Amino acid sequence: MALLTTSISSNLTSSAGEGNQTNTSHCSLGSDNWTFTYVPVYVMVISVLGIALNIFVLMVFIFHKKPCSVPEIYLTNLAAADLLLVSFLPFWAVSAWKRFEWIFGSALCKMVNVGILMNVYCSIYFLVLVSIDRYLALVYPLSHKTIRRPKFAKISCLLVWILGFVLSVPKLINRELVLHDNVTKCAEKDETISDTCEYMILALAFIIPVSIIIFCTIKILLTLRSRLMEREKTKDKDKRATTLVLAVLLAFLICWLPFHLLRIPSRLLNAGILTSCSSRKTIYFCGQIFLYLAFFNSVLNPVLYVIAGKNFQKKVKEVFNHRNLKRNSTFSLTSTSAKLSRSVKF
Repeated sequence: MALLTTSISSNLTSSAGEGNQTNTSHCSLGSDNWTFTYVPVYVMVISVLGIALNIFVLMVFIFHKKPCSVPEIYLTNLAAADLLLVSFLPFWAVSAWKRFEWIFGSALCKMVNVGILMNVYCSIYFLVLVSIDRYLALVYPLSHKTIRRPKFAKISCLLVWILGFVLSVPKLINRELVLHDNVTKCAEKDETISDTCEYMILALAFIIPVSIIIFCTIKILLTLRSRLMEREKTKDKDKRATTLVLAVLLAFLICWLPFHLLRIPSRLLNAGILTSCSSRKTIYFCGQIFLYLAFFNSVLNPVLYVIAGKNFQKKVKEVFNHRNLKRNSTFSLTSTSAKLSRSVKF
């Protein structure tokens, strides 16, 4: 069994405490019952909230009469990626409650891990796309309009979904049911493939995309600052979209940065460089906390749409007003028909 912080898939299907006790019998993690009691409840709550909130966001974008703007296309796909993650979390919660015994069969063993890993890749690259779009809109507002069209945005999102699935294929191949101490668990079949996936996640789902996001964000902030100093007015629409994007980016970094940074000491632990018992305990418990913080990002995003997204708030009002108007019209027509019917009878 691997440490919880060494692999997202292992996080969802194996007990780190058992692995540490196997490899280092003198180092006990002590009482970690909260891993099997409070954590499943927390994850189930995150799942329910995440499903409800992300479906709400998707419904607003879908039912609104006006087509989505380019940033909204990216944020819609981000909501879909978050929905994918939280939809698979109940399986993990049940597995954690049963001390990581897997009762859902081989197919779901693969699907759950692939779905969660796809979220990791897709969500970060949707944020890359929306960062690049805001960068081009604010830093180069008079150029690059060709690639800032809805059609291009939809094609880019499709490519991100394909990329996310392709990068998750190793997990699809490497995950299988394993009998360990008379308990069936969903685990890695080949440690070499598992280690390769770890380095892929670190490079392709963290270092490269975050570097792009940071570059775009710095350029955006510098541009907004210079325009403020020059008293140059930025379009309100661009300001509102950029505020929402920056809020979502900040939330993502707060939620996911600790989890990815913990991979560094986790790798050192696996390499035998960190050997102390205190290091093992610290990495294990930090891995637990940081993983659940990362899960919370899928609930936080739709909340930010409502709080920081002025355009989204406007869309919500328009959707509800339209549905209320439609309902009132239907009620009025029904009442009129009833009155006419009574008049004819009379």
